Amino acid sequence: MQILTEQEIHKHLESLEGWELDGGTIKREWNFRDFAEAMDFINMIAVIAENHNHHPEIYNVYNRVSLRYHTHDAGGITEKDIKIAREIDKL
Repeated sequence: MQILTEQEIHKHLESLEGWELDGGTIKREWNFRDFAEAMDFINMIAVIAENHNHHPEIYNVYNRVSLRYHTHDAGGITEKDIKIAREIDKL
């Protein structure tokens, strides 16, 4: 799988809500009403990640959730990361 150039990544990020380039990953953060709502969201992410066999770095502190994606096997950000970010945006 081919790594996207920084220019390609920025072009994709223009059409993704809230995602940004952070080092060698794309990331997005969410705030929820409470811990239970944040955990429900994380569980929905788990289903998507399993379906794609592409798992994010997930960080949770009470009502805040942060996801980071990059394709480990390719060593950078690929179309696979963009595709799953688009699907997560539909939640």
